[in-house]
Amino acid sequence: MSTEALVQDKIKALFDEVWRDDKECDPPEITKDTVLLETGLDSMGFAVLVTRLDEDLGFDPFSEMEAASYPRTFGDFISAYTAAAAKQ
Repeated sequence: MSTEALVQDKIKALFDEVWRDDKECDPPEITKDTVLLETGLDSMGFAVLVTRLDEDLGFDPFSEMEAASYPRTFGDFISAYTAAAAKQ
């Protein structure tokens, strides 16, 4: 399995966990084209997701960036993590 696929699976699994903890129902279907603001998670939910990913993966790509860049879609979010994983 590719690094991108592994990272994507980890992100999706943790997204689903954070969603269930917050909303207490099944998460929505998410694709790479889903705009992050349309996922239903608020900024606190994404903060929890990034913290959980940092704990599981051992890095936070957003704190490692020289210039702030915020992902717009779920695919952009995955790409940020995939790029950071390649540098680890």
